[in-house]
Amino acid sequence: MVQISAVIITLNEEANINRCIKSLEGIADEIVVLDSLSTDRTREICAGLNIKFIEQPFLGYVEQKNKALEYASYNHILSLDADEALSTELRQSILKVKVNWNADGYVFNRLTNYCGKWIHHTDWYPDKKLRLFDKRKGLWTGNSIHEQYTLQQGYKKVFIKGDLLHYSFPSIDHHLDVLKKFTTMVADENYQRGKKVNLFYILLKPIWKFIKSYIIRLGFLDGYYGYVIARISAHATFIKYIKLRELYKYSSSVD
Repeated sequence: MVQISAVIITLNEEANINRCIKSLEGIADEIVVLDSLSTDRTREICAGLNIKFIEQPFLGYVEQKNKALEYASYNHILSLDADEALSTELRQSILKVKVNWNADGYVFNRLTNYCGKWIHHTDWYPDKKLRLFDKRKGLWTGNSIHEQYTLQQGYKKVFIKGDLLHYSFPSIDHHLDVLKKFTTMVADENYQRGKKVNLFYILLKPIWKFIKSYIIRLGFLDGYYGYVIARISAHATFIKYIKLRELYKYSSSVD
């Protein structure tokens, strides 16, 4: 049987961290929390639990998650975000993997709770994640908000049953607040990469995003919140492109 280090990065996660850690009981042989200097009760809550708590100023999502792996005592890692928790079925699947670890990484679906409703369609499900892996076989990669664990070429990953439960946005207002921050981050990153947009992107990409999420990916089956998610996703697509366009306009005016 392998031993697993569960690794979590946090910043002001007092509303979520206890649920996340409790879901790991009986699964993780060690729990590592790398905290980005939280100012809420995250540290206090973790102090009452049997975990390894370390503070580190935020380095960026990719860099912070790679740094967290350095504090894990075991090579076999279960990586969660603080607003996630293991479902009963996923716990059972991971227990079976512990007894018979025969791959380099394991993939499972993430199921998101939005404003109290589980979303089983749209672009949000199935949201496959590689979160159980041998840390010697890969690395966290990606951009500022879309990090992923990437196995080195030639290593094998296997899909296992069960959902990673994601408690995302408790309200639409919260979703809109995050959208503002994330669209700015994406626009800045695309600008640094030299990506440009034209009217096609601004006018048609948001429409396609809505059609894909609400119709093709069956978002309408999730009712009212399926529609809300599809509309906000389309709006986010529009916003990130006009922010990128504005960055180029500002740059040219300064020059």
